[in-house]
Parts: sequence; structure tokens; C-alpha cells
Amino acid sequence: MTAARIKEVALKHFAKNGYEGASLADIAAEVGIKKQSIYTHFKGKDELFLDLLDDVFTKELQFSVDYLDRYKELSLDQLLYGFLTQYQVCYEKDDNAKLFLRVSFFPPSHLYDVIVKEGYRYWDTLEKMLIPVFDQAIAAGDISSDISSNTATIAFLAVLDGMFVELLFGGTERSLKRIEASWFVYWRGIKK
Repeated sequence: MTAARIKEVALKHFAKNGYEGASLADIAAEVGIKKQSIYTHFKGKDELFLDLLDDVFTKELQFSVDYLDRYKELSLDQLLYGFLTQYQVCYEKDDNAKLFLRVSFFPPSHLYDVIVKEGYRYWDTLEKMLIPVFDQAIAAGDISSDISSNTATIAFLAVLDGMFVELLFGGTERSLKRIEASWFVYWRGIKK
């Protein structure tokens, strides 16, 4: 129970302050234990962070799986645009999404290789989930057959990535502007 509570509190601290700014002493104090007690459950800050990060990336992938399954009956444009806007809402309200984006763009240098590997796993998995969605849309005549499902997927992920950057650096209002403009151009480029 304590390990789970430590991770729950650590998520808030890492999401807000990043790896470097999060303090094990502050995490322990909020949990209601001494800093040394964290070492009963985790060898140190790196192990706690990486254990937590594994959960974070898994939850972000699960969000994508759940979203695509829950809204599969929507038209393609509604499905994809909704995915973008839903992610924006998640970022505003969910420490998991905040940490996911923060660490994806600002990984601690000594953990860079591990985090980049996890990031590519996330993007590659999301790409594999979206390609069949685009295959269906092309087969149904909903989008141009001049564009491969692979190209349409990668371009959509670039729109998503651009929104992520703006959420981190510009905030909600600016990210919404970026979504609107990017989506308008993207959708006009792939629709039939």
C-alpha cells in the first residue's frame, strides 16, 4: 500500500516539477513517512521515476486504445479531431498526461536513452493502432485513395505532436489555436 501511495504522490511532484525539481523528501513528507522509508520500496529516485514512468506510458497507450474503441462509430474526422481535443483536456486535468508530455520533451539526461525508447514504443504503437483506421476510411471512400494510410497516420501524428509542443510551451489557449489551424489544413489535405 505504501509503495502505491509513494507513486501516487510522486506522480504529482514529477508532473509539476520534473525529475530534477521533484524531491524525495517532499514526496515522503506528503505521504507521511520519512525519506529513508522510500528506500524500503525503491532503491532511489531513478527506480521510483522509472517504475512510475512505465505506468505513465502504459496509461497513455491505454487512453488511446480506449478512445479509439469507444468512439469507433464516429466519422473519421470526428474521431481524429476528438482525439486531439480529448488529449488536450487530459493534459489540463491529469498528472499522468502532464508527466508523459514533460518527460517526453524534457527527459533527465542520464535517463535519456530509456525514456526515448519508451517514447518510440508509444508512438510506434499508436501508429500501428491508427493505420487500420485509415485503411478502413480509404476503403470506404471517406478519404482520398491518393494518400496511403501510412502517410495519413504519420501526418496525423505530426499534428498531435505539434499540439503537445504547444501545450507544454504555450498553454491551453495557444494549443487550441494550433489544433484548429493544423486540423483545418490536415483534413482538407486528406479528405476526398
